[in-house]
Amino acid sequence: MQRIGLQLRATLENITRLRAEGEDFRWYLKLKCGNCGEVSEKWQYLRLMDSAPLKGGRGSATMVQKCKLCSRENSIANGILTQLQAEDSEKFKTIVEFECRGLEPVDFQPQAGFAAEGAESGTPFNDINLLEKVCCLSFIHDSNYQVSIPYDTSLKYVPCIMRD
Repeated sequence: MQRIGLQLRATLENITRLRAEGEDFRWYLKLKCGNCGEVSEKWQYLRLMDSAPLKGGRGSATMVQKCKLCSRENSIANGILTQLQAEDSEKFKTIVEFECRGLEPVDFQPQAGFAAEGAESGTPFNDINLLEKVCCLSFIHDSNYQVSIPYDTSLKYVPCIMRD
């Protein structure tokens, strides 16, 4: 069992608190079997709120999947969400950690469901779609500045420190 963090780098222009909104957020991932190395061809999603039983009544996990190549049952459990602050702009930062048990995420497809706030105004921006390379959210008339999130598509996965 290992914890793997998904890191994202974004240029936050007049924006802060970029985050995946809620436990029903869909994390679209390509996954690799830790036993045989088979990588899924299609995007699969998991939601932190989901729970599926493990074989043999050993508890539950967010996602339970049987490998198509080696037939091993693998799972992902207990995701931990974090957010990007204005000071994290242009730096890689972990946005979610997954407890991986035989499955390893190897790619992520950001989609709609992200949220953020205006750095100075506190204006909420909901249902941000990061699938587009540049997301221009709004033009704030009072302060006369634009809010946008051009993000770097180079995502990376890093091992995380286990927490109790």
